[in-house]
Amino acid sequence: MADRLRSFFKGEVLTYAYLLLYIALSSGQIFFNKWVLSSKEINFPYPLGLTLLHMVFSSVLCFLLTKVFKILKVEEGMTVEIYVTSVIPIGAMFAMTLWLGNTAYMYISVAFAQMLKAIMPVAVFILGVAAGLEVMSGRMLLIMSVISFGVLVASYGEINISWIGVVYQMGGVVGEALRLIFMEIFVKRKGLKLNPISLMYYVSPCSAVCLFIPWIFLEKSKMEENSSWNFPLLVLTLNSLCTFALNLSVFLVITHTSALTIRVAGVVKDWVVVLLSAIIFADTKLTPINLVGYAIAIAGVAAYNNHKLRKEVSKSNTDEPESSQPILTAAPSNSDK
Repeated sequence: MADRLRSFFKGEVLTYAYLLLYIALSSGQIFFNKWVLSSKEINFPYPLGLTLLHMVFSSVLCFLLTKVFKILKVEEGMTVEIYVTSVIPIGAMFAMTLWLGNTAYMYISVAFAQMLKAIMPVAVFILGVAAGLEVMSGRMLLIMSVISFGVLVASYGEINISWIGVVYQMGGVVGEALRLIFMEIFVKRKGLKLNPISLMYYVSPCSAVCLFIPWIFLEKSKMEENSSWNFPLLVLTLNSLCTFALNLSVFLVITHTSALTIRVAGVVKDWVVVLLSAIIFADTKLTPINLVGYAIAIAGVAAYNNHKLRKEVSKSNTDEPESSQPILTAAPSNSDK
């Protein structure tokens, strides 16, 4: 009996430790990126270049961990046809999400960017309906209306609103929504099961290439002309390592908890980021209207998550059980991430 209790409490403690690690890394990565992009000491206002560095670092580290040291294992089953038709579109959308999301931090506060991200379920649902993956219903229309209204109220309460930043953030939201839709269409329907490590191994190099091309035309010359930027190797390594650790924490949370837990943790993380950013960054000024609007949007997001989970449970009860790892459908990104 004592051994069972010890095992139970050990498992509970481990679960909460993984959740706290995910929340800390996810929040910390957002703050870290914002600091790097806005720091006068580093003077590195190049979100595209920063995101490119993250993807190159992730690609190299994934290769070392899976192929050289063989600490982690990559799921089998990837073919050239699947890579070209599935991984490349997903990698391109992932690159778009990170690039535009990080660029938004140059114009709007972290808290406001997080509030705008609450519109994500609306974008996913609309694109899902267009792709034939979702069915419009009165309940879903109500949920989408609540989320949209909440984000609209939060935006109305923003003191220093930058429409350029809003456009960048909305572009990142659309990119992430398209990535999730592509995951559903190109990967799940082909029966390919990828854990987060496998997903990073295949997608990171593709995303790096997708970022490298616009970087040449948009930021390369600016970085060469502005030689005053100072990005210490230690800071660069820690920043990139934090991104990689965040994805690993997602792997740990997914494999040790439920889909409901990871979604609840995501909501908690969102509130942590919004509230802490008001303390950490001088450009963040929260108003009561901000918070009320965000609370309304989060209530809508919670209703959406509950609806999706019920749908997944209903589907799993009618399908054959599978022993393979669950596919990653909503990994946090650098900008979120």
